[in-house]
Amino acid sequence: MSTSEGFLSGVRVIDCSMLGPGAVGGHFVDFGADVVKLEAPGGDYIRQMTWPIVHETDDDGGRRSNSLLHLHLNRGKRSLELDLKRPESIEVFEDLIRASDVLIEGMRPGFLAKRGFPFERLVELNPRIVVCSISGYGATGPYRNLPSHGIAYDAWSGVVQPTVDDQGFARIPDQVNVGITAGPAFAAMAVLAALVRARTTGEPASIEIAQSDAAAYFDWYRIETERAYLRPADEVTGNASDGGERRAPGLGGMHEGVRYQFYESADGHVLFMASEQAFWKNFCEGVGRMDLFERWPGATYADHARGNVELQAELREIFRGRTTVEWIGFADEHNTTIAPVNTPAQLLDDPQFRERVTWVPAERLGADQMLLPLHLDGESVPVPARAPDSGQHTDEILADVLGYDTDRIEALRRAGAFG
Repeated sequence: MSTSEGFLSGVRVIDCSMLGPGAVGGHFVDFGADVVKLEAPGGDYIRQMTWPIVHETDDDGGRRSNSLLHLHLNRGKRSLELDLKRPESIEVFEDLIRASDVLIEGMRPGFLAKRGFPFERLVELNPRIVVCSISGYGATGPYRNLPSHGIAYDAWSGVVQPTVDDQGFARIPDQVNVGITAGPAFAAMAVLAALVRARTTGEPASIEIAQSDAAAYFDWYRIETERAYLRPADEVTGNASDGGERRAPGLGGMHEGVRYQFYESADGHVLFMASEQAFWKNFCEGVGRMDLFERWPGATYADHARGNVELQAELREIFRGRTTVEWIGFADEHNTTIAPVNTPAQLLDDPQFRERVTWVPAERLGADQMLLPLHLDGESVPVPARAPDSGQHTDEILADVLGYDTDRIEALRRAGAFG
């Protein structure tokens, strides 16, 4: 539970997910909702997946280990272990549905239906329930039953391409995962919209999203460009500054750019982005090289001086003359477009990052973690509790949420409802 109330205080979410889809419920935690992570006996094996693994010593000297993936995605949730194969557990689950606003199904599509809870049954139990099913490839299509992990959705959608090492082996490149991040974010946005409608009209909703679809939609610009290029050349052209020539979609079209390109600084790299003539002129004035502007003034907009190797060589020498920090100060002073180039490790020391990002320390969450990148006027973003151990809050949830007394909880335990 959050230490301070958020926008979703009073909203309860049942989170029936494993691994990455747990991020959907995580978004609700960060806005102050009460998220109950429903786990099968033994718990979600996310606690042992990927790296890093964080080892902690309890107050009594015991040692426990959890993945950063679990500590981040499941922070602030309460965990209830329930064996849905037992009739006693089914009753508890039905009571939870009645007492909640949102149900997230983060397994293979149809998991809840196979347990006797299709959408129609869920609505019988709670006429205003918002149900969201998130999976790898979705509930339809030939890939719907394929087991998969996060990179699959980026590979399928064309977001990530293999690299080849010196021995000729294909390798996964170092880049951000898109599908497993965008899918839960899109799902949370849809659930919030449905929740507003449910509270306004009383109407339930059933939402289904695939992480693969989300990866593709995240890359909409390149994909839609490819589709646009299927039309005749006189109907869809490139920019006027390129003489109408079609560039490759997305960043592929930036490869030959000169006024929009990476350049080596005295101690690293910067990204130069003078695609507007005004920024290009400001840059040339600032470095005392108006001769460059006079010779290559460019078009008013979107002119990257593609393929102008002579200009590129001039700029390469200019940028080598100052450090990255000096170039950022220059850009601020002269109103031109230059950005630092960081690695994830370097970003930790970037002054903009340090100013904008709020960290919660490992002492509280098990690992240092960033809060949502939000800044609320006059309010603070709720700070979540650490990710739970499997079943940690079973008795608490049954008592506080469902009103079960001690005798009933013990009877359920003897019956094996919790595994």
